Amino acid sequence: MDAISFGTDGWRATLDTFTDERVRIVGQGVADYLAEEGYDDPVFVGYDARDTSEGFADSLAEVLAGNGFDVLLPERDCPTPLVAYAIVDRGLSGALMITASHNPPEYNGVKFIPSDGAPALPEVTDAVAAHLAEPDFLPEAERGTIETVDVVTPHFAHARDLVDADLSGLTVVHDAMHGSGRGVTDELLRSAGAEVVSVRDERDPDFGGTPPEPSAENLGPLVDAVAEHDADLGVANDGDADRVAFVTPERGHLDENLFYAAAYEYLLESDSGPAIRTVSTTFLIDRIAEAHGEEVFETAVGFKWVANAMAEHDALIGGEESGGFSIRGHVREKDGVLMGLLGAAAAAEEPMDDRVDRLLDAHGDIVSDKVSLDCPDSEKARVIDDLDDALPERVADRDIAEVVTLDGFKLLLEDGSWLLVRPSGTEPKMRIYTEASSQERADALLTAGRELVEPLI
Repeated sequence: MDAISFGTDGWRATLDTFTDERVRIVGQGVADYLAEEGYDDPVFVGYDARDTSEGFADSLAEVLAGNGFDVLLPERDCPTPLVAYAIVDRGLSGALMITASHNPPEYNGVKFIPSDGAPALPEVTDAVAAHLAEPDFLPEAERGTIETVDVVTPHFAHARDLVDADLSGLTVVHDAMHGSGRGVTDELLRSAGAEVVSVRDERDPDFGGTPPEPSAENLGPLVDAVAEHDADLGVANDGDADRVAFVTPERGHLDENLFYAAAYEYLLESDSGPAIRTVSTTFLIDRIAEAHGEEVFETAVGFKWVANAMAEHDALIGGEESGGFSIRGHVREKDGVLMGLLGAAAAAEEPMDDRVDRLLDAHGDIVSDKVSLDCPDSEKARVIDDLDDALPERVADRDIAEVVTLDGFKLLLEDGSWLLVRPSGTEPKMRIYTEASSQERADALLTAGRELVEPLI
């Protein structure tokens, strides 16, 4: 049990540590937690496209049913957001999802999603962790049932209701990166009228040798396919399709910050409301909000904090620069399937490159960038403590106007640029983020950030 550690988004580990025995211990912990809290509705168990995921899901289903819960399983590997939506749609006690998201194939993971379909907050994951125990089954007559159900059709109907767009005449390339978005995001786009070309849409537990992370360096095949098919837009999902990335004809990979700005402005054409963003996400959102008389609320990194703030402020949209977004009226879990449809709807109304160009002309250029520095988990707290004592008065020849300590240290500079240093919640790394009005300025800030942090590690 000491090897099981719930981090930013559940427990992830390499398969030498992430074993069936430990997965069953997590299952018992969730069963005991739910029983103690008075939940007795069915529990969903979902899983991604990894080689080991279905087997781990079967083990969880067995443990939960052994504790008296009826269990629902998907018809095949499925995106995490479809599981989150199924919880609310069916009135379930919660769900467990077997996924390591964008991590390489030698990883797997498990996350617990509570009854509201939003990411579990620390008090919930701490309570689950406190209940970790070897499986203890009820007599056979008192055990629950295990049933397979369709989670795609209800999610599609809900998504089409939320984003009522006609995509006729739009050509989109969808890149599933061999993950669970295959046959899901592309089919949703087709159902709205788009002509869709699907790439990397075969199930491959090794993800074609590339981790299923839709970052710029991994989306070369999508960039090529958009050019080859003269497509209007490219849409990519990570391994469990809770994140989204876009490719445009002119820009190639579209910075997720720029997509967020485009999505928020598109929603504001027909609705109103504040936006939620993390400390690592662009201030361009703030400029758009101000122009529309709206507010922006900043959170620590991690979609659980975004989701919590979305509920508190009745936000129109919430998101983070890593490609996780959700909108009002949907479950408060990042959904790369729904956001693929929303991005396509925005592009059908106005080409995405034109939309982004117009926003930057109106609100000023932004360049966002980041780097990661290796740092053992055991050293992260010390590095942050040491950084508190090492903060300079100037960074890259600009005075520090304000220091935000919501998550690490965010240095707001007098010229409107900023530098953020924070520990990763999922990897043994320190993250350095920056935003400026030019790539040259962003590069200078990243260099300054490295020079500040590297001596402390």
